[in-house]
Amino acid sequence: MAIPRYATVAAWPLLSAGFRPFFLCAGVWACFAMGLWIPLLAGVLTLPSLFDPVAWHFHEMVFGFVVAAIAGFLLTAIPNWTGRLPLQGWPLAGLVLLWFLGRICVAFSGTISGWGSMVGDLAFLLVFLAVVGREIIAGRNWRNLPVLAALGLLIAANAMSHAGVLGHAMWGEAGQRLAVSVVLMLISLIGGRIIPSFTANWLRKKGAENMPTPPDRFDTTVLAVSAMTLTAWVIFDLSTVIGVLLLFTALAHGLRLARWRGAVTRSEPLLWILHIGYAWLPLGLILLGGSAWAPHLTTSALHALTVGAMGTMILAVMTRASLGHTGAALTADRCTLVAYLLVLVAAAARLLAPFMPEHYTTALYVAACSWIAAFALFTLHYLPRYLRT
Repeated sequence: MAIPRYATVAAWPLLSAGFRPFFLCAGVWACFAMGLWIPLLAGVLTLPSLFDPVAWHFHEMVFGFVVAAIAGFLLTAIPNWTGRLPLQGWPLAGLVLLWFLGRICVAFSGTISGWGSMVGDLAFLLVFLAVVGREIIAGRNWRNLPVLAALGLLIAANAMSHAGVLGHAMWGEAGQRLAVSVVLMLISLIGGRIIPSFTANWLRKKGAENMPTPPDRFDTTVLAVSAMTLTAWVIFDLSTVIGVLLLFTALAHGLRLARWRGAVTRSEPLLWILHIGYAWLPLGLILLGGSAWAPHLTTSALHALTVGAMGTMILAVMTRASLGHTGAALTADRCTLVAYLLVLVAAAARLLAPFMPEHYTTALYVAACSWIAAFALFTLHYLPRYLRT
């Protein structure tokens, strides 16, 4: 379906489309939260939060950075799915303020109180679920009902994370696993749609005949297996059986990725970054499955899935959507390419850090600084696009 016409609004251009403020929030928060994490980790800074530094870092990377990126993507994609006008103007501004309220509530939860901070933090996702649900139902876009389920599960995961700091540690740990699993399923679902489609479009322009395999029953099976495996991991944590399931799921995703002809996209960074971003998913699942026998792999596995798969895919999608929806050519310029390389350095350094005990701290700083540089470059480079019509 063609992209619907944007309504004419008198609002600041930043509020004319959902991707503009939320991608900006994601970029800024990726830098700011990681910048705070460095002194928190070193013990030279404390926050008046009930979340300990590690729990705060995880929460704000997922429910701050990742959720902002998801919101920007969905508010941009849903009008394509439904044919309805997008959320714009002051309603969009209100949604952004609710997201920001959540960041304040978590950072100052020790002052606000645990229950108060939970309510303030959950407000954004609850309202966003209502907005997305209204659009999907009004547009009778039943194909994308799984997106509603994913948002509902993210709300549950966030509530469980807050329960963890209120004294229910097992709920907090399960909430973290659930949050990671939901985002990985969204990457699997949406990546499986856009990566072969974008690659095929690019190859057709090149006059190629051998196209990526379009979504079929194999993809549906991979998604079903992934959902079952990740559900088992959320409920039962790691065990020998779960490890085997994770390794099998990693193999399935690797085979799925191989069908999309990523090797031929090496001349276009805007495409190969999507393929590399998705490749972090099977790699992370391999490490996570292996950690059932080698627990020291767990940290590397989780960061392959978060910094690697989530960070890289989010940066890839934000740059492409920003170019496409501001009328620019769909090709990566030098600044975008450098941002891609920096986020890959961040992911690789964080994955390898546990394997270099004598250089562990150095590797952490390399990962953190590369991450900040990647998203600072993205934010500064794309900000002018968000501020003009």
